[in-house]
Amino acid sequence: MKKLILLGFLTLMTLSHAKMLNGIALIVNGESITTAEIRAVQKRARVSKEQAIEMLIGDRLQQIAMKDITISEDAIDEKVAQIAKQNNLTIKQMQKILKKQHTSWSSYRSKIKLAMKKEQFFKTKVLASITEPSEYELELFYNKHKKAFTVPKTIKVHEYTTPSQSRMKQFLKSKNLKGITKRTLTKSTSKLNPAMLATLLATPNGGFTTSFNTGSKYVSYKVLSKQGQRILPFESAKGIVASKWKQQQQTVALKEYFEKMRTDAQIQKVRQ
Repeated sequence: MKKLILLGFLTLMTLSHAKMLNGIALIVNGESITTAEIRAVQKRARVSKEQAIEMLIGDRLQQIAMKDITISEDAIDEKVAQIAKQNNLTIKQMQKILKKQHTSWSSYRSKIKLAMKKEQFFKTKVLASITEPSEYELELFYNKHKKAFTVPKTIKVHEYTTPSQSRMKQFLKSKNLKGITKRTLTKSTSKLNPAMLATLLATPNGGFTTSFNTGSKYVSYKVLSKQGQRILPFESAKGIVASKWKQQQQTVALKEYFEKMRTDAQIQKVRQ
C-alpha cells in the first residue's frame, strides 16, 4: 500500500519518557531526558552516547516547537479518509492491512496526528521564510544538478479504459477486467505532458496510477517497465526544478531553525 503518509523533518521518532527511577540525565527547556532513553537510542541507532544525547535533544526541541499546535479528531478523520481514497481503499480495508502489519488503528491515527502537527509547524515556521526563486536561480540549480533530472526514455504500460466511472473504481479495487478495455503501450517520455510524466515516474513498476477522466472515458495505467535514460531540458523540467529547489531550501531553513533553537536552548546536565 502506497502513500501511508508521514511527512517528517526529523528521523528520530518521539520516545516516551522512561520512569523516574531510571534517572534524569538532562533537562532541555524544562523537558527531561533520562539515562534509560539515552541507552535505548544508543542501542537502537547504534551510535555513541554523545550522538544519542544530541538526537534526544533534537527530539525534545521538536516537541517543544510543536507544543502549541493542536489537531482535532475531525481533522484526523478527514486525513485518514483522504489517504484511503488515494489508495483506492475503504477504511475497513485499510484497518485490515494495518492489522496484518501489526499496527493498531489507534497507533496509526497517532502517527497521522504527529505528521499533521509536523506539517502545520512546517507551514507556519519554515515555509513562510522561503521566497519564490527567480528564473536565474532555477537555471543555476538545474545546471548544478543536471543528473537529478534524468528520466527514462520510454515507459511501457498497460492502459485500462472504460466510459464508466463506477466500473473503473471497481476495477482498481478488484482488478476484474469486466467492462474494461486493455492494451499495451510504450510511451516516449519526450511526448508526455508534464503532469502525466510526473504521474508515471512516481508510479513504481507493477503499480497502478489513479484514474483520469479524459472527457469521454476513464483511464488508468499499470507501469510495466522504464527503459533508457535522458536528461530533461530546462524548459521541460522547470516544474521539477522548482520543486527540488524548494525541497533543498526547506531542508536548509529547517536545519537553521533548529540550530538557532539549539543555541538558545537552556540545557541542564543533571548527571553524566
